Amino acid sequence: MDENAIRAAIFIQKWYRRHQARREMQRRCNWQIFQNLEYASEQDQAELYKFFNDLIKHMPQAAGRKNQYQGSAHVSVLDDKDDLVEEFGDIVNAKIELPIRKNHIDLLIDVFRKKRGNRLHPKYVALILREAAKSLKQLPNISPVSTAVSQQVTVCGDLHGKLDDLLVVLHKNGLPSSSNPYVFNGDFVDRGKRGLEVLLLLLSLYLAFPNAVFLNRGNHEDSVMNARYGFIREVESKYPRNHKRILAFIDEVYRWLPLGSVLNSRVLIVHGGFSDSTSLDLIRSIDRGKYVSILRPPLTDGEPLDKTEWQQIFDIMWSDPQATMGCVPNTLRGAGVWFGPDVTDNFLQRHRLSYVIRSHECKPNGHEFMHENKIITIFSASNYYAIGSNKGAYIRLNNQLMPHFVQYISAASQTKRLSFKQRMGIVESSALKELAVRMRDHRDELEDEFRKYDPKDSGYISISHWCKVMENVTKLGLPWRLLRDKLAPGTDSQKVNYNRTLDLLDTDVILEAEADGMSVMDALYANKASLVAIFNIIDADNSGEITLDEFETAIDLLVAHMPGAYSKAEMLEKCRMMDLNGDGKVDLNEFLEAFRLSDLHRKEQQDENIRRRSTGRPSVAKTATDPVTLLADKISKNTLVVEHDIDPTDCESKVIDPKKS
Repeated sequence: MDENAIRAAIFIQKWYRRHQARREMQRRCNWQIFQNLEYASEQDQAELYKFFNDLIKHMPQAAGRKNQYQGSAHVSVLDDKDDLVEEFGDIVNAKIELPIRKNHIDLLIDVFRKKRGNRLHPKYVALILREAAKSLKQLPNISPVSTAVSQQVTVCGDLHGKLDDLLVVLHKNGLPSSSNPYVFNGDFVDRGKRGLEVLLLLLSLYLAFPNAVFLNRGNHEDSVMNARYGFIREVESKYPRNHKRILAFIDEVYRWLPLGSVLNSRVLIVHGGFSDSTSLDLIRSIDRGKYVSILRPPLTDGEPLDKTEWQQIFDIMWSDPQATMGCVPNTLRGAGVWFGPDVTDNFLQRHRLSYVIRSHECKPNGHEFMHENKIITIFSASNYYAIGSNKGAYIRLNNQLMPHFVQYISAASQTKRLSFKQRMGIVESSALKELAVRMRDHRDELEDEFRKYDPKDSGYISISHWCKVMENVTKLGLPWRLLRDKLAPGTDSQKVNYNRTLDLLDTDVILEAEADGMSVMDALYANKASLVAIFNIIDADNSGEITLDEFETAIDLLVAHMPGAYSKAEMLEKCRMMDLNGDGKVDLNEFLEAFRLSDLHRKEQQDENIRRRSTGRPSVAKTATDPVTLLADKISKNTLVVEHDIDPTDCESKVIDPKKS
């Protein structure tokens, strides 16, 4: 080979390596955006749990005290007569009756997989939920699972409303049976659009094969989480005339779901993990029915609140493993702990276990080993963040408890038609869209901070100042220098046109995405049970009324955990206005009304801020070639979701050798 050929080969090799490095850097950057946003969102939600803890700490005399509201805060609907009305629209003519058998499962799969005409009659939805809750209520907190008869078992992780992934698993691995048992490890709903169908199908599988289907509770089997992450709105949209009744049944299912499973007395299967204080003996003794929501104080029925017990459940639902030693609060999620390999070793030794299977975290390949293979994470929702963002997986364990992974991706034909560049473009657009929606929460603060570094009002600041503002305001820990070209498109290499960042946040595609979402305060206002729980704790003397001083104490704590959500003065003023007789006391209805009016005022203020911004800064005519317009159009095009009938055969899968994993 002559010298020129060698030089050409070396040049091509260097170019290819740089290209691969850029691709990997882009992939990691997108992944970091998705994960940091997800954890930041959960951190906001976990503040509600911390708020309740602080409220109880500041008003200990109220914890566990029973009053007229607490005693009726949650009433079981399992024995009530159905009070359902006919729904309008495309209700399918499919009949479900007890006992549920395989032919009903086949019918449900055929109905649910269709894009249209996939709604069961509400009486059948209620039937499945009620019967499942009654049956789950009889189970222990930790379900024993055995391979003595089946010689194997399959474990699935988070599904998050991805019905296509559940149908792929059942297609590839078969329906449950005495020789093919399953453990589904929580987080069945939220984020995906087919959460109700996933939940109903899983509960129907459990009812049809009660000795072959084991359902564990995850941190999203919680109405407080559902109010934030979409499941409640999904149920409301599908059953607008019966959603309250259906959601009441779903709460009953949640409270009676087992907290975990133990396979052959050697493998623990829980959703999140554990802490250095987790005791399986204590968890087995807990009355789990008290925990309708894990983020709210449990139903104590007049008994003192056991915060240690509450923390035990929280840790197994929310915790994550870490590579370093020790057990520390999980500051990324804002809830649970990070537990290291030393904590894992001690936990396994104390409980005579071999290893732990958990879920709770999306992994690029659907699974991950940690702590010398003693912690296995399994995640079963493929395309979780966007088409092509990740693979899903499930585990098959044989009688010797040797894990074998099946990795898959649903709707494979959609990705096959795309080039690598197109797939990366879709993932990147989805990441930027979610990031921009999160940034809109801080839009005014971003503009104020940008202007501090631009005294001449030129519209430009240095790259370092732009990055500093982005991190100080959002606190997302992202590689802002790498994202500068995406979030401030069309700027030069020395300065950043920060107005383009702000303009991107004001584009229609971002505003529409923000309108589809829900903040933690929106979720709190929408969830009456959380507000009632707050009132019960404040009402220390069980009078059914609280003083304005008590109300102010609660507001101080709420502002500390959720700063900027609303004005303390505004809330107090609303409460004073409703104190019609001037005795300085407020009852429950007035308390709820204060939150409703404050929420209404907050939303009106947000709309006013948008109008003010649209007229406050000189507008620049946008053209089809404007960088912000081009980026917004790209995001809109790449994140457009077109629903199809689900075809479980439209998948790619392969068996992963655990030794090579």
